[in-house]
Amino acid sequence: MHSARSRNARLVLEDGSEFVGVPFGYPASRAGEVVFNTGMVGYPEALTDPSYSGQILSLTYPLIGNYGIPAEQREENLDAAFESDRVQIAGLIIAEFPGNHHHWSATRSLDQWLSEHRVPAVAGIDTRSLTRRLRDKGSMLGKILLNDDELPFRDPNDENLVAGVSISEPLVYEGGQKRVVVVDGGCKHSILRSLLRRGVTIIRVPWDYDFLDETFDAVLISSGPGDPKQCSKTISIVERAMSLGRPIFGLCLGHQILALAAGADTYKLKFGHRGQNQPCTAVGTKRCYITSQNHGFAVDDGKLPTGWEPWFSNANDGSNEGIRHRSRPFMSVQFHPEASPGPVDTNFLFDEFVELI
Repeated sequence: MHSARSRNARLVLEDGSEFVGVPFGYPASRAGEVVFNTGMVGYPEALTDPSYSGQILSLTYPLIGNYGIPAEQREENLDAAFESDRVQIAGLIIAEFPGNHHHWSATRSLDQWLSEHRVPAVAGIDTRSLTRRLRDKGSMLGKILLNDDELPFRDPNDENLVAGVSISEPLVYEGGQKRVVVVDGGCKHSILRSLLRRGVTIIRVPWDYDFLDETFDAVLISSGPGDPKQCSKTISIVERAMSLGRPIFGLCLGHQILALAAGADTYKLKFGHRGQNQPCTAVGTKRCYITSQNHGFAVDDGKLPTGWEPWFSNANDGSNEGIRHRSRPFMSVQFHPEASPGPVDTNFLFDEFVELI
């Protein structure tokens, strides 16, 4: 047994509540925003999603780590097994320590993987009780403390998290004649793979890169972490890009950025939507899609400017899940049509976007 697991670890929330468990992964104390995810599988993909930057993630499903961690699978210089090149979460909270794992593709345990990426974790926590507290009171700041460590709380939403997960220089992925600028606010590998499978060339640019002088046919604004209002440079560039009239597609954070660039507003949800089982209804229809989601902010569709309309809504709480322009080729969704993990019910939206080009 790892020596760190003979000691206690505490998860301390800003409301003063404490949960005691057993540490594993990297032996360090860490602070962040505590959120929960309701997915049953897909933890290698979820933990490498840059949208979790700065967050201590609690997984509600009790059996986490039981199929281990797969080996890297590079395709087009993108990893097919993970959504970025590193574990993005600040810390992990689970109910049961995964003592054994088994899967034909596994090359290491969850414990080993987190240690490699210097991410602390705590097992043996009553995640049901923790989730109920977060649902009642909303997402809270928290910290994982080992032994008698002390650490101040940290609110990642006060930081420009996007700057820390975006690329630093433009990258080009050759794929076809159509050229799509992907604004990387913490772009998942599956978004890039979804475009490459449809025969387009990608110009992947940093979050604050002025791409208007590039040669391109359309723009995709990627997912990413934190408060979209921290991305003022991106919002300004997207607002100018809209004047060109070329197709624009926003995903998750990109949805919020497009809305802000159009003149709408965003707000923080009480506890966010995180999981692979979020139902979304196409506005004006009875068609409901099961979607993969990971976000803590939402677009206020009551403040959409003239010419815009709601496109999807969350079937659980009625919050906005998509907008589109009535006459111009601009659209965005709050959920993840690329999935990974999760259902691919809405993958057809990439087809609709490419057809606009």
